[in-house]
Amino acid sequence: MTERRFKVGIVGLQPGRSWAARAHVPALRALSDTFEIAGVANSSLASAQAAVADMDLSSNAFASVAELVAAPEIDIITVAVKVPPHFEIVKAAIAAGKHVYCEWPLGNGLAEAEAMAKLARQKGILGVVGTQARLAPEIDYLRQLIADGFVGKVLSTTLVGRAGAALGAGTISDKRTYGYLLDRANGATALTIPVGHTLAALRDVLGEVAEVSAVLATRRPTALALDTQEWLPVSAPDQVLVNGVMASGAPISIHYRGGPARDDDGLFWEIHGTEGDIRITGASGHTQMVQLSLTGARGDDKVFRPLEVPASHRAGWPKEVEAGNVARLYARMAEDLRNGTHTAPSFDDAVAVHRIIAAIEKAAESGNRVFLA
Repeated sequence: MTERRFKVGIVGLQPGRSWAARAHVPALRALSDTFEIAGVANSSLASAQAAVADMDLSSNAFASVAELVAAPEIDIITVAVKVPPHFEIVKAAIAAGKHVYCEWPLGNGLAEAEAMAKLARQKGILGVVGTQARLAPEIDYLRQLIADGFVGKVLSTTLVGRAGAALGAGTISDKRTYGYLLDRANGATALTIPVGHTLAALRDVLGEVAEVSAVLATRRPTALALDTQEWLPVSAPDQVLVNGVMASGAPISIHYRGGPARDDDGLFWEIHGTEGDIRITGASGHTQMVQLSLTGARGDDKVFRPLEVPASHRAGWPKEVEAGNVARLYARMAEDLRNGTHTAPSFDDAVAVHRIIAAIEKAAESGNRVFLA
């Protein structure tokens, strides 16, 4: 018997530029046997109608998020808007008995994330969070390599990344779209977005972070909006420096810098062990969005050699990195809904990453080392 498809309502679909348009729609189309895009809600009915038409969807356009959430035919609410509204939208969806796919960061800070995770548990709702880097084929294979002992005992790990053009570069292309990233209070910074995504993947590969000290610096206190030619104040950090210790005892070092890489070499992550080393590289520090590459060396090797991800990790998924990673997450969500399993990144997983970020912020503000329980 054919299983019923899950009907998804998307909040925040802007054709041509939004994350939902670039990643969620193609991911769901690739999983059309499992999911149906049944509704769209934006800031207005006209905006939702335009999105449905431009994306060639057969979905209903809703006049408001409240109407979408209340629609009895909708099974899952996908929250793909800026961070500040996440809390209210997710609360409304849970109250209506809908399952939720919320993009990362889950909340604007740890307290909101904890509250949403608690509500989901109380209502028996499946809440998953879009930490898609955890499901990238390269990260999945990296986890296997570490578990199989490619590097032996992990001695330390080092991460250097670039936060991308919209975060800490000193300019933004569009004030309306990207201006909110300049204000740390909005919860969408180099620390919370690219570092957060990468921390989620790092936890999968190497385990928990046990203690941190940190520096968060805003070295570019203004940014030029290129579309309006306005200089805008910046409070979000453009330099994120963290050192600490994993629960295993291995030291960890992270330095994320604002802006894009000059030469598309925007990520260097090395895992150093008693038997060998692995390097993970990419065009930016947004590990959830870019093609990653693995190289390794063992024993007396003097050069790093490519570590090819087995074809089985990619077969059957969209070739585009963004859509492929999101599709893998939706597929796990469907598996969890049907089988009662816990394979998709959950709200509780999101809380664990938010706790690391909160510890980094506390360490930077106090100048003291912070220990995570």
